[in-house]
Amino acid sequence: MSDQRTIHIDGEWRAAASGATREILDPADATTLAVVAEGGTQDADAAIAAARTAFDQGAWPHTPVAERAALLRRVADLLQRDRETIALLESRDAGKTLEEGRVDVDCVSDAFRYFADLVIGEGGGRVVDAGSPDIHSVVVHEPVGVCALITPWNYPLLQASWKIAPALAAGNTFVVKPSELTPLTTVALLGLLAEAGLPSGVANLVTGPGDTVGARLAEHPGVDLVSFTGGLVSGTNVMRAAADGVKKVALELGGKNPNVVFADACTTDEGFDTAVDQALNAAFIHSGQVCSAGSRLIVEESLRERFVAELARRADLIRLGRGTDPGVECGPLVSARQLARTEEYVASALAEGAVLRAGGRRPEGPGHFYRPTVLDHCHRGMRVVREEVFGPVLTVETFRTEDEAVELANDTEYGLAGGVWSADAARARRVAGRLRHGTVWINDFHPYLPQAEWGGFGKSGIGRELGPAGLAEYRETKHVYQNLAPRPVRWFAG
Repeated sequence: MSDQRTIHIDGEWRAAASGATREILDPADATTLAVVAEGGTQDADAAIAAARTAFDQGAWPHTPVAERAALLRRVADLLQRDRETIALLESRDAGKTLEEGRVDVDCVSDAFRYFADLVIGEGGGRVVDAGSPDIHSVVVHEPVGVCALITPWNYPLLQASWKIAPALAAGNTFVVKPSELTPLTTVALLGLLAEAGLPSGVANLVTGPGDTVGARLAEHPGVDLVSFTGGLVSGTNVMRAAADGVKKVALELGGKNPNVVFADACTTDEGFDTAVDQALNAAFIHSGQVCSAGSRLIVEESLRERFVAELARRADLIRLGRGTDPGVECGPLVSARQLARTEEYVASALAEGAVLRAGGRRPEGPGHFYRPTVLDHCHRGMRVVREEVFGPVLTVETFRTEDEAVELANDTEYGLAGGVWSADAARARRVAGRLRHGTVWINDFHPYLPQAEWGGFGKSGIGRELGPAGLAEYRETKHVYQNLAPRPVRWFAG
């Protein structure tokens, strides 16, 4: 991508007002993949102004629901038309495998279709019984207004869709700021929105860094809602910036997610194989750069040695490489900074007494690669157990009783997701009910449904994406009370 006009404002593609650009690097070999506009506060202000005008004076907020839903479906169709092209772009930009890129495109299409179906299936509001035939009382939902959507580098297309689809379904306008590391598929998505017929000014995009563009979006008085997915520190900064304007804020700030394995899940060869396989998937999909990664394996003590030995053996067999190459199972980390961060966490864990069972090193050659790593004999006092690494690092803790398993799994500031493995269905449901996490999988890890809410407890954030609650984030609720037979109240004597 050589065109540096990657800022989209009021239906037009532009260069940055300053003329600044940024090279987007291929994480597989650190070569230049694209050059994009490096926007700043002036660009952010222009995008917000366009979105403000489109909301306050444009037709989109008042467009019939059926027309909005039809547009969302057209976007889903266009994504499928361009599936291979967009999947390849996502793979090269974010470093994930091509198959992961294809899955992402399919999931994005599903999200657009889901929110189209959700809004088209709603009625005209909730009638409230006021206790009198002379009163017509109804609760309706209206769009919030101008939405600032700030997305992360690990799932740029997917996370953008989780915000854009419900924002549009509800009738809002928006400015989206993708991560400065992985903006390319968001740029492509904005092109598809325009092709689908979205009016100018409704969808705006500013490529640029978080500390300028993102900060301006969060603080700007013309923004009514900020939805941010990313790290805890940045998320708290967004919340502070939005506070003066008392904006609606939705935050998804990651997790430190437990994967609890009871010994009874592994009493058969098939059960053992499945639990090990899923533990690998939980920890190492997309090189662990997943907010819901099962990076904390909490395994029953009697099972530990057998389970961890097999887990480590298989981890050492994972094939690293460029995500578009045949047979590759795990791609690079997104940047040199993320690679160095992962190395530092592993070094600190070993210094604190962890035992290296697999990985723990860079392979030879170019790119930001790191071997999938298994750290045994970990405990809750270690940084690597408590903090989100966002790399291919799995820690191992053990428990003896169900209560101890629950205590360990809940001993985190985060609360995004967790898994429970047990052949005892009653136990599995009991433990799932006690876990303080927004999503809990039983005998599985990682799947999500667009019709089910996604979000976390504690420092994993506030608000929800997907599901009916994900649509509600982008709406204001209004009560309309109509007196059909008005008469004097005579409260005052006159």
